[in-house]
Amino acid sequence: MFFLGELYVDLHLPVSEPVAAHCGSCQACMDVCPTQAIVAPYRLDARRCISYLTIEHAGPIPLEMRPLIGNRIYGCDDCQLVCPWNKFARRTTLADFDARAGLNGQRLVAQLAWSEADFLRRTEGSAIRRIGHGRWLRNVAVALGNALRAGGSELDPAAAWAALNSRLDHPDAMVREHVVWALAQGGPAPLS
Repeated sequence: MFFLGELYVDLHLPVSEPVAAHCGSCQACMDVCPTQAIVAPYRLDARRCISYLTIEHAGPIPLEMRPLIGNRIYGCDDCQLVCPWNKFARRTTLADFDARAGLNGQRLVAQLAWSEADFLRRTEGSAIRRIGHGRWLRNVAVALGNALRAGGSELDPAAAWAALNSRLDHPDAMVREHVVWALAQGGPAPLS
């Protein structure tokens, strides 16, 4: 497992040697990627990466990518979960990386109902907060649209439709666009 980050300093640092390739013929990460964002060994097309699309990308998620996102609302990490080298990974001792009460195990319908104040309160101290409430709602709407299309016993379609309809007048055009898309994934509105 790894976490990417950058540190800017005004010091001259020696160049480190590249890490040796350890993958051999394994391509588990390429095989598992839901969007085929890993286009070749050691090559990622970030425009297709769910982590990029749900976290870094500020605009509308491309139409062809939305169904591939599934129920993911903040990142993916399937490539890291399947990597055989990660069997050597140790659980971090930093509490910042632990699952958070109030975020883990929430229903999509409930998450779509979060006001901006709810979002800020529930994501306090979390990197999730930096995407902002609008992108959060965009991502939840996509996941809810995918859930409507897939059906399943754990989803209450009437509750999903009601939650999405409650966001049709959101002031952010990007949120409204994704809500309209999500509603279209569920077919005709359920009868009350």
